[in-house]
Amino acid sequence: MSHIAVIGAGQAAASLIAELRKRGFDGDITLFGAEPVLPYQRPPLSKAYLLGEMPLERLYLRPEQWYIDNEVTLRLGTHVDAIDVSGKTLTVEDEHIAWDQLVLTTGSSPRHLPAAIGGDLEGVYVVRNLADVDAMGPEATEGKRVLIVGGGYIGLEAAAVCAKRKMDVTLIEAAPRILGRVASPETADYFRNLHQSNGVKIHEGLGLARLNGTDGRVTSAELADGATLDVDLVIVGVGITPTTGLAEAAGIALDNGIAVDEQGRTSAPDIWAAGDCASFPHGEGRMRLESVPNAIDQAECVARNILGGTETYLPKPWFWSDQYDTKLQIAGLNTGYDRIITRESGDGAMSFWYYAADTLLAVDAMNDAKAFMVAKRLIEAGRSPSAEAVADPSTNLKALLK
Repeated sequence: MSHIAVIGAGQAAASLIAELRKRGFDGDITLFGAEPVLPYQRPPLSKAYLLGEMPLERLYLRPEQWYIDNEVTLRLGTHVDAIDVSGKTLTVEDEHIAWDQLVLTTGSSPRHLPAAIGGDLEGVYVVRNLADVDAMGPEATEGKRVLIVGGGYIGLEAAAVCAKRKMDVTLIEAAPRILGRVASPETADYFRNLHQSNGVKIHEGLGLARLNGTDGRVTSAELADGATLDVDLVIVGVGITPTTGLAEAAGIALDNGIAVDEQGRTSAPDIWAAGDCASFPHGEGRMRLESVPNAIDQAECVARNILGGTETYLPKPWFWSDQYDTKLQIAGLNTGYDRIITRESGDGAMSFWYYAADTLLAVDAMNDAKAFMVAKRLIEAGRSPSAEAVADPSTNLKALLK
């Protein structure tokens, strides 16, 4: 009987295991996870869970009984020390565990502020896992002064939660504007106005010089312009990096993450990778997607290929972000756009459509599920409606699909 070992117990791992059992794999499966909890959803951590609107049990992707019923061995709270590629074993402390197929779903890790500028002070947090949010939650209370470092989606989502908790919120972004790497100026304007209307103070083009503390606890922040802010806590949202240490130490090829081929194989025999940690061929280069849908779809594709399939992974990128009462839904990839078409759908719903010449690349839809769904289907089909039709509020979007 063959043994499939999975390292990393997040969304990709849970999806991979479920697909293996669904497709009839009856061999052994062992899941190794560094955190001492069942695989869980990460997006609600910085939103519903931090707000106290979602209990821990609802975070779990599947209850513990599911793993028992499907004969999955859980090794949670377990750090895998090394991968022996040629010997096909894992080292966990003084234990050597044999495997026939190995899947790396190690995800990504948040960037931290350097200790040299106060990044290791108490009261400085990142938002990535359950332990981060459990530690932060009791401090995120009304009236506290919080500094958010980073104006990407993680920083903006944290700012929204803190504002809803009636905290005194300041957000700084070193780049010229928020969402500079991921969204158009129009989308940035929308969310800047949304946050400012909820009392968040946003400073763009302004970096952090250092954090200061008393008795090891952060108390103030020195900004790049010389100003000083008194703070009670700091939330850092300055991006994530793929978790590749185990793969690198084992000699597995890296390229903006763990490099896999079209079917999910790494450079090492019988070792696969999926999710945030994996980069795959796309066009003339490579791509790595940091999203729940990608983790699910890529992991399920890898599961089918482990079982003998020859399926090429074709990403269908989409993302979302919840801030206050606004749901942003993104379809496609906006790289290379040269113009934005704005569509207002009434009742505050609107969308920004990214075009390169006459080709539709992506859409950002705010409280406009119809625009998102239509655009997603058009992009996946390789179809591009005229910009004039999109901009015209009288256009029936569903008619664009015919």
